[in-house]
Amino acid sequence: MKQAHVFISGNVQGVGYRYFVKSNARKLGLTGWVRNTEDGGVEVLLQGEEYLIEKMIAQCKEGPFLAEVEHIGFEWEETEELLEDFKIH
Repeated sequence: MKQAHVFISGNVQGVGYRYFVKSNARKLGLTGWVRNTEDGGVEVLLQGEEYLIEKMIAQCKEGPFLAEVEHIGFEWEETEELLEDFKIH
């Protein structure tokens, strides 16, 4: 089990980005959460197999139709708590 913390910036709020992430993460069988940040970005925590997390990060770079992703960064972390679902915060 791997965990990644992902930070996305650009035009990613108000365009369905969080729902896009939730839908695709669930399709891949990943758990975690997604939320808007105060600086206009989106923050994502992903848990699952490393190759599936990498696939989800690639999808985050694209985003939904109306999104304009300017930058995406992520870091691998130690998994402290296993999450059972994928939620929007």
